[in-house]
Amino acid sequence: MGFVQDAPQLPHPYRSDRLLQNLMARAVPAERRAALEADLTALGDYAQEAWQRRLDSTRSEPVLTQWDAWGQRIDRIELTPAWREGPLLTCRHQVLAAGHDARAGAHGRLEQFLRVYVYHVASQFYTCPLAMTDGAATAIKASGNTALIERALPHFLAIDPGSFWLSGQWMTETAGGSDVGRSETQARQDTDGQWRLHGRKWFTSAVVGEAALALARPQGAGDGAGALALFYVETKHADGRWRELRIDRLKDKLGTRELPTAEIHLDGLPAIPLGELAHGVRQVAPMLNVTRTWNAVCACASMASAIALAKDYAQRRKAFGHPLIEQPLHAHTLAGMQAEFDGAFALTFEVAALLGQVEQGASEQAPLLRLLTPLAKLWTGKMAVSVCSEALECFGGAGYIETTGLPQLLRDAQVYCIWEGTTNVLSLDTLRALAGSGLVPLREACEHWLGDVRHTATREAVHAALDQADAFLAHGADDAQGSQALARELAFTLARTAAACLLARQAHWMHLHGTGEAAGRREHAALERFLAHGINRLMPGRADDAQLLASP
Repeated sequence: MGFVQDAPQLPHPYRSDRLLQNLMARAVPAERRAALEADLTALGDYAQEAWQRRLDSTRSEPVLTQWDAWGQRIDRIELTPAWREGPLLTCRHQVLAAGHDARAGAHGRLEQFLRVYVYHVASQFYTCPLAMTDGAATAIKASGNTALIERALPHFLAIDPGSFWLSGQWMTETAGGSDVGRSETQARQDTDGQWRLHGRKWFTSAVVGEAALALARPQGAGDGAGALALFYVETKHADGRWRELRIDRLKDKLGTRELPTAEIHLDGLPAIPLGELAHGVRQVAPMLNVTRTWNAVCACASMASAIALAKDYAQRRKAFGHPLIEQPLHAHTLAGMQAEFDGAFALTFEVAALLGQVEQGASEQAPLLRLLTPLAKLWTGKMAVSVCSEALECFGGAGYIETTGLPQLLRDAQVYCIWEGTTNVLSLDTLRALAGSGLVPLREACEHWLGDVRHTATREAVHAALDQADAFLAHGADDAQGSQALARELAFTLARTAAACLLARQAHWMHLHGTGEAAGRREHAALERFLAHGINRLMPGRADDAQLLASP
C-alpha cells in the first residue's frame, strides 16, 4: 500500500495548554487548585474521546418528529450523544454551578470559565444553553423575585443531573433581532389572573430546555422596547409533554448543527413576570456580561483546538523532505496565530475574573467590566473565524474534507460573531460604555496591569493607541455619525490595547515566578509578535462610505 498520512491528534486540552496552566498558577488560590485540576483533567479526557468519536462515527444531528403514527402532535426532538451526556458532565464537574458557588468567592467565575474552556468544543455547543441558563440564573437573582429564586435556581445550579434544568432565552422574532422593540409576542391575563404568552419566537436555541426567559408585550402596553416585560416560563408538564407551545421546525444552520434551534409558536403558555410589567430589556441586562463572557471563552476554546490540531499536524506532515514545523514560513504562520490567540486568551480570562469580582461586590470595577466585556466578545468572535480559517489552510486539501472533522471548526466559529450581538452592535455598545467616564477606567487598568513592567515598546504602543482613541472620542462629540462609522476600529484598538498590557503582565510574571533561565521567554516572544501585528486600528480619517457604496 502507498503512503498514508497520519491524522492529527487533539492534544489534551488541559495538560497540554501552557496558557491555562500559567493562568491557574497566577490567579487560582493554591487551596482551590486540586479540585479544579481534577475536573479539568476529566473534561480534557472527555474532549479527546469526543474528538476520536467524531472521526470514528457518522455525524448525527437533532431530529424533530412532530407527529406520532396515530396523528398525535408530539414534537419530539432526538439529541446527539454529546447532548445526552451534557447534563451528567455539567453536574459532575460543576461546569455551571461553580460560577455561583459562594465558597469560591470572586474566584468562582474564573474557575467556572476554565471548565467551560476545556469542555466547550467536545460539548457540541451544549455550552450554548448552559450560557443561557447561567444568564437566566443571574437575571432571576437580580430581579429579587423570591418565588422564582426558590423555584428555578435549585434546578439551574443543580449538581444532580436528575434535577438539572436548562433555560432558553426567547427574544428574537421575525420583526426584530437586535431591534427587540419591534417584538410582537403578547402577554395576556386569563380569567384567573394567569399571564399567558401568545406569539411566534423565531430563534430559540436549545428549545429542549425545561424553562426560558421570554420578552413579551403585556396587553394594553404601548409600542417600543420600554413597554416589553420579561417573563419566566416552564416548557413542559411533569410527564414530559409540552405545555402550550408548538415547534414549527428546527433551523437548518451553517454551523452548530448539533444544537437544536427552533421556530416556535406560543399558544397561551403560562408565564410569570420577573418584576415590573415594563422595561424587560433592562431586566435582561444583568445576563449580558455573563452570556457575552461565555461567548468569548467558547471562541477561545475553538481557536485553541484549531491551533493545537494544526501544530500537531505540522509535526506529522512532511513536505519537501522536512516536517512542516521545520518549514520557516509555515512555522511563522503558526507562531503568528499563536501570538494573536495568546492576546485573546489573556483578555477573555481577565474579563472572566473581573465578572467574579464585580458580582462579589467590587463595584469600582464595574465600569471596566462594562467596557471590556463587549470588546472581548466582538474581538474573539471575529478572530475565531480568522484563526479557524487559517488553521484549515494549514492542512491543505485535507482541511476541506468533512470527514477530517476540520471544516466544522470553521462553520461553528461563525456563530461567535452573531450570537449575543453582532460586531457592529457591540461596537456601538462600546461607544455607550465610553459615554460616562471615557477611557479613564481602561487607562487606569492598563497602568495597573503594566505595574513594574519595563517593556518600553508596550508602554509606547499602549499610550499612543489610547491617546488616539481619546482624540477620536473628542472629535466624535462633534461628529456622531463619524464616530459610529469607525466604532469597529475603535473597539478593535481598545481590545488589542488591553490585550497587549495583559500579555506584558504575563511575561513579567513568568520571568519572576517561572523556572529556569528561559522563564518568560515564550511569553515575551508572544508579546513582541503581538505588538508587531499592531494594536492601533483607528484610521486617520473616514472614507466616504456613500461614494464607495453608490451604484455603478
